[in-house]
Amino acid sequence: MIQDVFDAEHFRHHGYQLIDQLADLLANPSDIVIPYQKPEDALSFWHSYQNDDPNEIFAEVIKRSTKLHHPHYLGHQVVPPAPISVLAGALSEFLNNGMAVYEMGMASNPIERIVCEWMCRQIGFDSQSNGIVTSGGTLGNLTALLTARAHMTEVWENGSTERIAIMVSAEAHYCVDRAARIMGLGSNGVIKVPVDNQFKMRTDLLHQYYDEATVKGMRIFAIVGSAASTSTGAYEDLHAIADFAHKTNIWLHVDAAHGGAVIFSDKHRHLVNGMDRADSVVIDFHKMMMVPALATGVFYRRGQDSYGTFHQKAQYLWASEDEDWYNSGKRTFECTKLGMCLRVYTLWKVYGEAIFEKNVDTLYSLGTSFAAMVNERLDFELAIVPQANIVNFRYTATSSDLNFFNTELRQRLTEKGHFYIVQTSLNGKIYLRISIMNPLTTLKDLAELLDELATIASG
Repeated sequence: MIQDVFDAEHFRHHGYQLIDQLADLLANPSDIVIPYQKPEDALSFWHSYQNDDPNEIFAEVIKRSTKLHHPHYLGHQVVPPAPISVLAGALSEFLNNGMAVYEMGMASNPIERIVCEWMCRQIGFDSQSNGIVTSGGTLGNLTALLTARAHMTEVWENGSTERIAIMVSAEAHYCVDRAARIMGLGSNGVIKVPVDNQFKMRTDLLHQYYDEATVKGMRIFAIVGSAASTSTGAYEDLHAIADFAHKTNIWLHVDAAHGGAVIFSDKHRHLVNGMDRADSVVIDFHKMMMVPALATGVFYRRGQDSYGTFHQKAQYLWASEDEDWYNSGKRTFECTKLGMCLRVYTLWKVYGEAIFEKNVDTLYSLGTSFAAMVNERLDFELAIVPQANIVNFRYTATSSDLNFFNTELRQRLTEKGHFYIVQTSLNGKIYLRISIMNPLTTLKDLAELLDELATIASG
């Protein structure tokens, strides 16, 4: 049995068949984007599933999964990955070389170093900068905030009874709040600054909120700017936030998980003006840079700061306590971290960095065009004019409660399966929300979405 598991010809046979299945999915998308089932029905199916042919198993998984490569996928902020990056990911998984120690990451550690230096240059950091790659934006933001805390306090060795806090936008991604709570800051340690009518942090209130927290005995050690916010795709005024951070001598972290890829776009780069003044920046490669999840870069303006996050000794892993870049486990949570950067590196080397600019410009242009379509329709209204590929809108041609109606409308659209979109709540109002993640989506696809929604609504 062991010999069968590792048989090269079996692997070759099943591998070729799987590639054929995926290539067919790419070339000939079906009408159904999301084959929606109730959770209990899906669980029951897989409980009773008996087939032991791997290719049949793979085919069933494909059939029952949401199709991100379909141009009608407009749901969550997850990219349909470029096929070449998928192959690079498969290579990384097959080799299964962790990166914590150099001997297990002799290719992946240098590749990660090169990718991080390249990204830092794109951000606008100087030669003292560097970064790491980790498993997702949630872990990336937590890592950056842990670095910020280590920079301001000696909590790693001494612990802390001090009341410390961070400042964030009220529209910041939930993972920032979660990171603060994991760090033991509690509810009072997350100071949420109100947003304006464009859902951007009100920078005119920063000093007021800082002073109020200080009077209450809180020590603020970091502020987080969003580029862009998750719900609306709104980019905050990073220069104003950086000015405040400089005056108060606190750490500036920019959560650019979704929108940071505009650093490659001449047309849209202005949206992150001031990001080069941050102490740390998080960018998800798996959102706007066309690679499979998860792969997130944490970039530091002063690369040396990344070594201060974790100080543990592990004699069985590292012979020295030096700050050596090639033993990446010294700077990340993960020990057995696979070579995530190979996906990015391969895509970059094969197609050049212009592919990232083209992707951003295409998706952001589609967002602008879709917003214009919504404005032309009397039966829909736009929440705000979008800055990115995230657009919030709702159906209004009904006498029913709009929140209830739009929630039901989205559910009925999902159950039909021809489109996949999500929803969000802004100031207590439910909006339909699309994230245009597939550069093969067309204006015709977007017009068909509005038509299908209107048809369902009037049915």
